[in-house]
Amino acid sequence: MKHRFEVLDIFRGLFATLVFAFHLLPFANTPILNNQFVENSDMFVDFFFVLSGFVIAYSYQSLSDGPQLKLFLTKRVYRVYPLHFAMLIAFLGIEVAKNILSPYIQVNNLVNPSNNVFTFFTSLFLVNSTPVPGVRDVSWNIPSWSISAEMIAYVVFGSLLVFIHSSGQFTRRNFYYALVILVSLTGLWFVSNSFQINYSFDYGFLRGILGFFTGVLCFNLFSNTHTFVRTKPSWLFSLGELLTLSLIALAIYYGEAMKPWGAVFEVLFFACIYTFAFEKGIISAGMKRVGLFHKLGQYSYSIYMTHALLVSLFNVLFIRILKFQPEDYAYLVFLNFLLIYIVSAWTYKNIETRFQYKSKKKAVTEEVK
Repeated sequence: MKHRFEVLDIFRGLFATLVFAFHLLPFANTPILNNQFVENSDMFVDFFFVLSGFVIAYSYQSLSDGPQLKLFLTKRVYRVYPLHFAMLIAFLGIEVAKNILSPYIQVNNLVNPSNNVFTFFTSLFLVNSTPVPGVRDVSWNIPSWSISAEMIAYVVFGSLLVFIHSSGQFTRRNFYYALVILVSLTGLWFVSNSFQINYSFDYGFLRGILGFFTGVLCFNLFSNTHTFVRTKPSWLFSLGELLTLSLIALAIYYGEAMKPWGAVFEVLFFACIYTFAFEKGIISAGMKRVGLFHKLGQYSYSIYMTHALLVSLFNVLFIRILKFQPEDYAYLVFLNFLLIYIVSAWTYKNIETRFQYKSKKKAVTEEVK
């Protein structure tokens, strides 16, 4: 039976919530949201990449041939694509509705130049994290670029692992993983002449590969050291948890200064995930006692994928129609998130769980996703 890293799952939910807050910024005018920490919380997307690499490396170490690779990628598609597709169709419906209703009501941004037929298909086929000619911005469901980057990382990881096994070089796998990180980082360097990594619609796939393989190395370190390290006293883990979270908070708060050195975030997230994977510190213990945190972790993918649409619709209702002011997001933010939470609970049950990959013999339920 596979182990579930509960605290890491909780972090995914908490950080998905902070990404929601980041995307709420253009509509709000309140210190609760409009502050340096939230304004740089887009960097938490890289935590998702690193964590994904960690848990995928935990679940899949034995991919050694084409059929296994095909099964791995099939499972991954079933995991991420149904909700992505559902949200893309929802955004398409909104665009169609805006055009139909425009003769009868005032519709701002009737034509979003980024939401066109071409970008619809780049999103549909999950290439919206690559530098496609003519695409100059994120489009449709804005967060979906990272799902594209994630899928590309899956393909690279699975293919590389098959090569490593088939060539008898499993003991040297970390060398190849580090090489992929170096190639990705070099590619990003050529783009900006810096270690900046916060790309999305253009070079987000390199950002995703960089974070994913950082997570793979993180798991391999954890796997090789956890028997020895877990015997250390709890206070040492508590200190490590406090230190890594403090450094991450500082890096996010001073994000504008740190983003040109964005690869630092990969190192910090590596350290955080490694430390909290042991779940032996006082912060881990406290987080595990909060039932809501577990739900946020469970619904994290739905929160991440549904929030952009629900933020926009919420803003239309409360700001444009009901004439609330941007300052009112000081409390509307909680109502908006409640809506996202309720919808995410529904999409988790009716889309994520319903479309899980099922083998011919039995349902395959991955305990770590």
